[in-house]
Amino acid sequence: MSPSPSHFFITVLIILFNFHHSSSFSLSVENPDQNFILSPKRTFTAGFYPVGDNAYSFAIWFTQKHKHLNSNNNNYNATVVWMANRDQPVNGKRSTLSILKTGNLVLTDAAQSNIWSTDTTSSKPLQLLLHDTGNLVLQELNTNGSINSNSNSTLWQSFDFPTDTLLPDQPLTRFTKLVSSRSETNHSSGFYKLFFDNDNVLRLLYEGPRVSSVFWPDPWVTSNGAAGSGSRSTFNSSRIASLDSFGRFSSSDNFVFNASDYGTLLQRRLTLDHDGNVRIYSRIDEEQSWFVSGQFKQQPCFVHGICGPNSTCSNDPVNGRKCSCLPGYVWINDQDNYQGCRPNFQLSCSNKTSESRFLALPHVDFYGYDYGFFVNKTYKECEDLCLQFCGCAGFQYTFNAEYGGNYWCYPKIQLLNGHHSQSFLGSFYLKLPKNSDFVDQMKIQQNGMGMVCSTKGVVELEREYIKEKENGSLKFMLWFAGALGGVELLGFFLVWFFLFRSSRNSDEDNNGYILAAGFRKFSFSELKQATKGFSQEIGRGAGGSVYQAVLSDNRVAAIKRLHEANNGESESEFLAEVSIIGRLNHMNLIGMWGYCAEGKHRLLVYEYMEKGTLADNLSSNELDWGKRYNIAMGTAKGLAYLHEECLEWILHCDIKPQNILIDSDYQPKVADFGLSKLLNRDDLDNSNFSRIRGTRGYMAPEWVFNLQITSKVDVYSYGVVVLEMITGKSPTTGIQIKEELCHERLVTWVREKRRNGLEVGCWVEQIVDPKLGSNYDVKKMETLANVALDCVADDKDVRPTMSQVVERLLSHEHNY
Repeated sequence: MSPSPSHFFITVLIILFNFHHSSSFSLSVENPDQNFILSPKRTFTAGFYPVGDNAYSFAIWFTQKHKHLNSNNNNYNATVVWMANRDQPVNGKRSTLSILKTGNLVLTDAAQSNIWSTDTTSSKPLQLLLHDTGNLVLQELNTNGSINSNSNSTLWQSFDFPTDTLLPDQPLTRFTKLVSSRSETNHSSGFYKLFFDNDNVLRLLYEGPRVSSVFWPDPWVTSNGAAGSGSRSTFNSSRIASLDSFGRFSSSDNFVFNASDYGTLLQRRLTLDHDGNVRIYSRIDEEQSWFVSGQFKQQPCFVHGICGPNSTCSNDPVNGRKCSCLPGYVWINDQDNYQGCRPNFQLSCSNKTSESRFLALPHVDFYGYDYGFFVNKTYKECEDLCLQFCGCAGFQYTFNAEYGGNYWCYPKIQLLNGHHSQSFLGSFYLKLPKNSDFVDQMKIQQNGMGMVCSTKGVVELEREYIKEKENGSLKFMLWFAGALGGVELLGFFLVWFFLFRSSRNSDEDNNGYILAAGFRKFSFSELKQATKGFSQEIGRGAGGSVYQAVLSDNRVAAIKRLHEANNGESESEFLAEVSIIGRLNHMNLIGMWGYCAEGKHRLLVYEYMEKGTLADNLSSNELDWGKRYNIAMGTAKGLAYLHEECLEWILHCDIKPQNILIDSDYQPKVADFGLSKLLNRDDLDNSNFSRIRGTRGYMAPEWVFNLQITSKVDVYSYGVVVLEMITGKSPTTGIQIKEELCHERLVTWVREKRRNGLEVGCWVEQIVDPKLGSNYDVKKMETLANVALDCVADDKDVRPTMSQVVERLLSHEHNY
């Protein structure tokens, strides 16, 4: 239920007391049912909102009657309209929102780190007000403590920094944008943005992990010419849009959208939802449910990126939108459609029809990413075009009646933004191997692509049976036997239950780790069968061996089998990997699907990386300059996430080419967290390690000289790895100096080359891997080499952080 009037009055008194005595104000995360701010009519509430396990964001939401927010309720389903720290939640203990005496409103976590602030300054008393419009305002008071009526007294307001929602009369301007959430339950930033572009037009943008594209409005409504129905103007540079309480959304580019219940004064909000569609929601009051009164895109499958690459979207009037993999493709993550599908086959680059085939998919279209379009082509000519281009994944072949009545051919280099609709009269021809055995899936696709299965279950048919005269003695014996069997089954169940509970508690309570959270627990026999008796070894390290496997759901996996040890070292490594990786979610960190903890066996199940390790690729001449630079960038992003973006701070402690895996698109993923150290935020100065961790040649000097271990040890190792990628020389074997019999360290050798070559400006050419030849950008190479040398500085305080490394590499990309 909502807070009582007396409760609200006490809260106000506490706030005023803080203002008049210490010029400060503070809300604590530990008592969210007591620390909150209400708007005058109690329409909105501001406070700490649970977004995960022990994770909170400071937010504003519509107050709900008969609901009570407390620290133990992580399923609170209030309608959130604004968040301060949506991408960096704070800990559920000792986190606060405070107004400092300097005039800055600051959100701090348990380690007293500033997670978010308004960046304001003032010497006057301040007041934090939540208006009935949903606007949270930081405002200066007069010297006597009264409210300052001057409009310039507002230092900061939440209306100027929207997240994914616009409230009535809240402006969307050239300086603001809406960013969708990641999903219905994940409030962090998603892939869709609503913003004004440089042409003064309000647009919807899909900005995915690999590609980005504008998908609203359609290009033909943004011309500078006629002002026809639905046309958008590029001439008004004021760039402002807003929603009113009657249900009208209007924009300075001539876009006007009325809700279906326009004209009625209701509670309203405009939200850019996680599926990329902008919707207007309405309700009468807080006791009613929200309903959709309008949406910008009427066809949900026309939202870009909604189903990920190599998949199609279909919309059923009853069951809604459905995403389906193309024949021969499988889901990368069946819990996340945005990641799309990957091919379950390998295509030959040969242009021979004997090695490839084309599967017709009627009524299927893929928007964009054409190799080109070719007019007046026969089907055979279009097929030959696709065969001649190695990167062609298929082609669109459509009869265009509006432009001369010719057939148009569109070979596709990527299969993105796919949809299936009976209203589309063309067909898509998917390129597959000639001997592929996707026959059953092809038939399903051809008969009804994207078909949604019924959820009503099996229909039970009525049958009439002739009843025979019952035998009393036989009936008694059957009942007796059934009862006896039931007692035996109950006994077996009770024994199994207590044994399972004991085993589970043993697994879960070891060293405080929770093993099974979010993962599947595999049996040893299941993984032994998946690896064909551990016969396909693909890697080996100090902690164990890695095997390729095919799981029961046909996913290809990499299974790490830890060495058996009596001293508990393997057990500790196993618990570290499971606990740490379970907390991580980043495109440049390896994903784990499950584990096995059965008797003496300890195994980890990872996603399989097609290209193996960075070490394998460096020695196989597969990496050109562009791939090496992208690997350096992606690895830096993954480490920056580990060091600075997690709820806990994590040190990897063993960064080396063998622990950087490469996927089919040559994107890096940092792996092998067996030596990681999970640092306590409350005890950062006491980062003691029981033993030296890492690999010779990549270890920072702190390990050798017994100095304090911080995230800078990973920075040092990263720098060595980048130097190895640039030079092609290993730091573990040394550099042979001509005319001498000694060896020199890689780091020392590169430093010497830069020192001697700065005067003549040619030091980079002297260190570059000969395999690259001259096919690289000299300026970018020099920047990368300088960043790497800064990372391997002997003094850890001189080394940059990984986020600074990412920033330097990104800024260089933008400058060139």
